[in-house]
Amino acid sequence: MATDAHDGPVPAEDGRGQRVLDLLDKAIDSQSLLVRKNIARARQRTPEATPAQVIRNLERMYVSALTGTGAAVGGTAAAPGVGTGVALALSAGEALSSLELSALFALSLAEVHGVPIDEIERRRTIVMGIMLGGSGSATITKVAERTGQHWGRQVVAKVPAETLRQINKILGKNFITKYGTKQGIIVLGRVAPFGIGAVIGGGANAAMATLTVRAGRRAFGPPPTSWPGLTSSTPPTSENPPG
Repeated sequence: MATDAHDGPVPAEDGRGQRVLDLLDKAIDSQSLLVRKNIARARQRTPEATPAQVIRNLERMYVSALTGTGAAVGGTAAAPGVGTGVALALSAGEALSSLELSALFALSLAEVHGVPIDEIERRRTIVMGIMLGGSGSATITKVAERTGQHWGRQVVAKVPAETLRQINKILGKNFITKYGTKQGIIVLGRVAPFGIGAVIGGGANAAMATLTVRAGRRAFGPPPTSWPGLTSSTPPTSENPPG
């Protein structure tokens, strides 16, 4: 895994902030290899699905999975014999799971839209930009000095890696602040007793997933009418890697 892309000063709650970025990199690295399989799963029941149909399925899969992980962890506090310490430990693991699910969703969207995800800087920009929502898109377009909608296509696919590195330094600082704080609130909510944690955990994750889906739509715009880079309407599969 590359470790130099978030170089430069990290806000110095330092160690904790760097751990958030390390978790992000770990999630991006592990999920990048699963993108095409995720797309294949989204069209499993409809092999001839259009990009628009696949994107809708990806959105549903993501919201369902993220909501489920939050509710499952939150429910542990209500189980007999399970203490707060155990629930907190599980929540720490679920933070990585949430990042992995979000990274997989964002990178899968990019793949369907034909946006290259071959370089780590592009993958970082896509994932952080979508998870940060409006503030992410504003940062990306400002640093890249580009205007217009749908930064996922207009910026990530076109600007050089050095520009993306500058963007990612700023996004990284914002990501530490926003994601770290939000995740901390959600974790505390999940350890509430009597099953309340399951409601808070699942509801908070559902809300976060919904915002991420909206950010993804704004980042990439309308789905392509055909599968990018292919001569037929058949989308890529895990058995049909790009040339």
